[in-house]
Amino acid sequence: MTPPEAPIDGNTSHRDTPPAVSVRLDILKVRADFVAASRARRQASKGMMVQARKRRPDESVPSDAIRVGFTCTKKVGNAVARNRAKRRLREVARLILPTLGRPGWDYVLVGRFQVTDLRPFEDLKGDLKYALKKLHTDGS
Repeated sequence: MTPPEAPIDGNTSHRDTPPAVSVRLDILKVRADFVAASRARRQASKGMMVQARKRRPDESVPSDAIRVGFTCTKKVGNAVARNRAKRRLREVARLILPTLGRPGWDYVLVGRFQVTDLRPFEDLKGDLKYALKKLHTDGS
């Protein structure tokens, strides 16, 4: 029996992963960063609320990094619904932010009541794209 042939491009991975991008995607963990983002710009979409702020040059965070945080209040639902909503937001951010996010910015994705965890995934991706375009064309 002969082994299967390798793909022509040399890619042996079977996972559907986004192309490699030189932008770092870091996770917000400190409450002060979430509070700072909540005081900055925000854009609602059907599936989520996106809060965004441009970091100051004097902050001790690499300027080439995009930082993102996720939150869902108890209004979203029970723990199962909140965790599902946050998982979906994390995956949307992983797919969209490296290409449409801007280095030097912090983003917080906020889940919405009975929408984020039930909305079709392609629509959720479109919601984030829409919010980012609005945030970055309105004055920056």
